[in-house]
Amino acid sequence: MEIVRIASLEDPRLADYVGLTDVQLRMRTEPERGLYIAESQTVLSRALRAGHAPRSVLVSERWLPDVAAIAGDLDVPVFVGDEAQLQGITGFHLHRGALAAMQRPVLPEPRALLADARTVVVLDGLVDHTNVGAAFRSVAGLGADAVLVTSTCADPLYRRSVRVSMGTVLQVPWTRIPAWREAGAMLREAGFQTAALALADDAIDLADWRRERADRVAIVLGNEGHGLGPDALAAADVVVRIPMHHGVDSLNVAATSAVALWAVLHA
Repeated sequence: MEIVRIASLEDPRLADYVGLTDVQLRMRTEPERGLYIAESQTVLSRALRAGHAPRSVLVSERWLPDVAAIAGDLDVPVFVGDEAQLQGITGFHLHRGALAAMQRPVLPEPRALLADARTVVVLDGLVDHTNVGAAFRSVAGLGADAVLVTSTCADPLYRRSVRVSMGTVLQVPWTRIPAWREAGAMLREAGFQTAALALADDAIDLADWRRERADRVAIVLGNEGHGLGPDALAAADVVVRIPMHHGVDSLNVAATSAVALWAVLHA
């Protein structure tokens, strides 16, 4: 690796790291520029194991030996600075030691991803990157096969999503899917029963559905505020709910993903 001591915060080679706290800017520019940010040595290590290619690394002086142990053989620049310099570039205190600008991988074709899967999760319209990352962690930890993401869902490779997922978003197979009219037909053709988690009058209890579910299932989770839209509900084969108590109507979407997957895969 090429060690580059930061001499100026205006160095154009640092452009990938500038203003990382500007969510709207990063949501637009990172996909356009074909990159995502891996935060922490743990996430960087998982990204490298997944075969993702770094463009560069940004690290504080005291964490350089740890980064060298992970990425020392890579032919990429490693920008090194003190904590004040790094905060001036990124907009936040880099207390996890390192950031890496990574090339975005090419997403698989949805039908290819479904071919060998039996349990998938569909994230439709989630806007909170924390929830997206937590859902991916549930998928990885509980053993689902893949995640499908609609066009209205927050970016799984946004920095906060990757960090909250503990890097599992880099390990779990996932891809974007088309609008529900096409996506619903695609799931049916692949032999999946589509189960929408929603508060509907005709929803059945999770435990009852689990006992009678199909062998291949797609669990659909919706927006944190208004849930699933009419197109998603129309595409579903069944609407499922988790029974609640004490006047609570539902769980956070990330918690819902964990409960539903536990019921399907382990109960």
